Amino acid sequence: MLPVGRKPVVQYVVEELLAAGIEQILFITGRKKAAIEDHFDDDVELRPFLDGARTGAIKDRGLADGAPRIFYTRQGTPTGVADAVRLGRDFAAGESIVVAFGDTILHGGNIVGRLIQAHITSQASCTLAVEEVPRDDVFRYGVVGVQQRGDLLYATGLVEKPNPEDSPSNLAIVPRYVFSPSIFDTIDATPRGKNGERWLTDAIAILVGKKAHVRVVPLKEPEKRYDIGNFESYYRAFVDFALSDHEYGDAVSRHIRCLDDSE
Repeated sequence: MLPVGRKPVVQYVVEELLAAGIEQILFITGRKKAAIEDHFDDDVELRPFLDGARTGAIKDRGLADGAPRIFYTRQGTPTGVADAVRLGRDFAAGESIVVAFGDTILHGGNIVGRLIQAHITSQASCTLAVEEVPRDDVFRYGVVGVQQRGDLLYATGLVEKPNPEDSPSNLAIVPRYVFSPSIFDTIDATPRGKNGERWLTDAIAILVGKKAHVRVVPLKEPEKRYDIGNFESYYRAFVDFALSDHEYGDAVSRHIRCLDDSE
């Protein structure tokens, strides 16, 4: 629920999925996350005020007409991201799923739509997004080793936060995935690690080890990742979205120029 500009991060994620044609969204929440459900509720008391608002500033709080159906379930004990995904087995009803982490904004382009198309055309078990990062920074991310087949990239291995000298590449995982239904059985077979947690990277590594097709789709211009989990990226996100604001962007730009001139 951390705000970036006019909206919380989670709303950017939902709008991203909506733009890719997703019609149903399942939130996996935990303790003290009730604010997410409150945010996406249709507040009958607030609605008349929103409809009469002078500008679009407040109206941007919610989603437009035609929004997807949103459901919620809770991960009572934090036992890892893979276990959280596993909670969606019944919701998926035997179909492929998109997984999007709520601490990352993907702005520009349509990476989720491209992932879905790549997943379908390749008949992959998993399709994931990556971005090139400086090799000295790979220790911050899950990193994918890749093999090129024609014009396409496939994963040959995954390493979580490798040492730069041992990293198989500088392609960091962007937390947007498409999975075929087999991911649930794969998660069941994934060993638990530290603190009894199961991790999605380990489950995907099992797929790679079984020679399953794991497609890798790099970000391309103008797609940009903002990792809201670290302050530097969060600050950059706030500045970039403030500069693009239809009402206040020019004023923010003038302020930044004044700061530059004063140095």
